[in-house]
Amino acid sequence: MNDTTTAVRPRPIAVPRVWARDGVFVALSIVHACALVFVPSIPLIALGLWWNANTIAHNFIHRPFFRARWANRGYSALLSLVLGVPQRLWRARHLAHHAERAHGVRWTPAMFVEAGLVLAMWTAIALMAPSFFFAVYLPGWAIGLGLCFLQGHFEHARGTTSNYGRLYNTLFFNDGYHVEHHAKPGAMWADLPAHVVADSPTSRWPAVLRWLDWFTLESLERLVLRSPMLQEFVVSRHERALRRLLTSLPPVSRVAVVGGGLFPRTALVLRRVLPHTSVIVIEADPNHLSLARTFLGESVEYRHERWDARQSESVDLVIVPLAFQGDRERVYDRPAAPAVIVHDWMWHRRGVGTRVSWLLCKRLNLVRR
Repeated sequence: MNDTTTAVRPRPIAVPRVWARDGVFVALSIVHACALVFVPSIPLIALGLWWNANTIAHNFIHRPFFRARWANRGYSALLSLVLGVPQRLWRARHLAHHAERAHGVRWTPAMFVEAGLVLAMWTAIALMAPSFFFAVYLPGWAIGLGLCFLQGHFEHARGTTSNYGRLYNTLFFNDGYHVEHHAKPGAMWADLPAHVVADSPTSRWPAVLRWLDWFTLESLERLVLRSPMLQEFVVSRHERALRRLLTSLPPVSRVAVVGGGLFPRTALVLRRVLPHTSVIVIEADPNHLSLARTFLGESVEYRHERWDARQSESVDLVIVPLAFQGDRERVYDRPAAPAVIVHDWMWHRRGVGTRVSWLLCKRLNLVRR
């Protein structure tokens, strides 16, 4: 498996000037409050709490929306009622997080006021609509807090990490630029893409979904290593797909396989379908190379190096794994050999392709120079 990474500067989101103003946040918080009053539901309460806390309320902590102190206090009280969380309390906790110090609750008069407002609102709802309060509001509120916990935890689980996905950053006002936010906590959200930190940790997932990183391709390959039955299934499905593509190619005498992998299925398949072809396994991880040797012995050539999509290979065919983390678009647009076969997800169709397996959600795409 090849773990080459390419630092790609994310393209900033075009933000109309009016949309970047704080008045938009105020308007959206009013829309949120109205939705809670007129169409309340568990999903709305949960998702609204999570979204507002990480967009509107978060920006308000770092850049208060009003010049007048009384207006900011009033708006903080409004957010406390909308979210069911005293904002002064959360502000103190959040700023302690940025200062990298433990947060001890020091109750101030403003905190008592906001906590009293939230408690009064909860009491009124519980008395007037107990079924709604206990069956809808509290479950939604608890789920929302859980989402906020996941968000905060995975933003820092492996060090402060950013996500540059355009959809998430459009909906969450560049909240994914988390490394940049910690470097410049007072920067306006629309300016964060201009402060991207080179070589900073990134994730393909927004923080609340970052637990999906546990289910990596490497962890799935380790699962295959434990089961001869799974190994035979994986090899047979790849063999069938590879045979289909090879019929459209001229004779192949030399093949480079990028990423030996924990389980070198591609090289194993090549030994079956092209037994007289020279195979080169290019792998950056020496441990993976050692594992590949246990399956392949000395029947292939091994190169311990990181493969770069910009380099050209003096072979007839290059095969690139699904786990390749470099410039995949370059692999497709400027093939490194006369023919390149790319393992990709089922829904990514490029060049001439064939399905590996519906169960594996995988296909092979063939591109040529």
